[in-house]
Amino acid sequence: MGTRLELRDLTVELPTPTGWVRPVDSVSFALGEGEALAVVGESGSGKTMLALALMGLLPPGARAAGDARLQDASANGNGPAGHAHITPAPSASLSDSPRHASGKNLLTASPAEMRALRGRRIAMIFQEPMTALNPMMRAGAQIAEAIRAHERGLAAEEVRRRVLRALERAAVPEPERRARQYPHELSGGLRQRVMIAMALAAGPGLLIADEPTTALDVTAQKQILDLLETLRRELRLSLLFITHDLGVAARVAERVGVMYAGRIVEEGAATDVFRRPAHPYTTGLLRAAPGLGRNKLESIPGTVPPLNALPPGCAFAPRCALHAAACDTAVPELISVREDDGHRARCILAGGKA
Repeated sequence: MGTRLELRDLTVELPTPTGWVRPVDSVSFALGEGEALAVVGESGSGKTMLALALMGLLPPGARAAGDARLQDASANGNGPAGHAHITPAPSASLSDSPRHASGKNLLTASPAEMRALRGRRIAMIFQEPMTALNPMMRAGAQIAEAIRAHERGLAAEEVRRRVLRALERAAVPEPERRARQYPHELSGGLRQRVMIAMALAAGPGLLIADEPTTALDVTAQKQILDLLETLRRELRLSLLFITHDLGVAARVAERVGVMYAGRIVEEGAATDVFRRPAHPYTTGLLRAAPGLGRNKLESIPGTVPPLNALPPGCAFAPRCALHAAACDTAVPELISVREDDGHRARCILAGGKA
């Protein structure tokens, strides 16, 4: 059993008229083969920017620092298409430092190296398929393009066979007909399935899913989540699932990292974090989540602070009902909530919740 991705102090900085800001600030975690990790938080917390950094798709002018090691498939005993037998990774802290520095550092890879890795080793499902898909190309042609990018010598008939296989794997009905259609001729659920087919067509071992069900109705959402779980099990994918929906996170992931103002503020097994939250922000998110048997939802007062005006200590302090003077002196460290279970929180009160 190996580790697919290891992050250590990943930081992203963006230029603004008032100086550099950090939408991602010193994020560390390890993602095992066949494991699912959910990153949750409000809009503006830095979740998507984290994913774009891993994909080498940061906006112009951005700069990234730290380590983001994509482990070699051979080192983990897994081929490019991810067909070796893999067992889920054991629970581990997201903030644990990587055990070694092998593998390709995605943050320092050249554009040519990233083009070789994207699709073949690491792929991403974007939040809105209608804007991510090319409206001028048929669905099948877009999947074929992803295949040819890594295997240019394939015969046309073999490419066509793989396109149809990718659509079938993504549970697209009537794959031959859907392959000839343009994105606007497909429903939202089918467009998302085409995105999944395109992401997996070249056999990556790591899949990043950025809010893949946000724009879908509840029926289509369930179908997509079921599909991702089936594909993860059958293809032994490592899944980094980005969402603001805590119910979805609890369903798809073994571990969860709660992100706020660019930092991980709580981490651990999904069951522990959601049943016994140790950070006031996580508690607020849970109280604001529908479907938990409450008659009234509670909103978190205030908003995520601007990145160019973060408070000097805990970024959540201005919104926190448990705010104390000590919260304003320094950024809290991630501390253990209970011993040896990997549950940590970036709060001065976390250790007292054991």
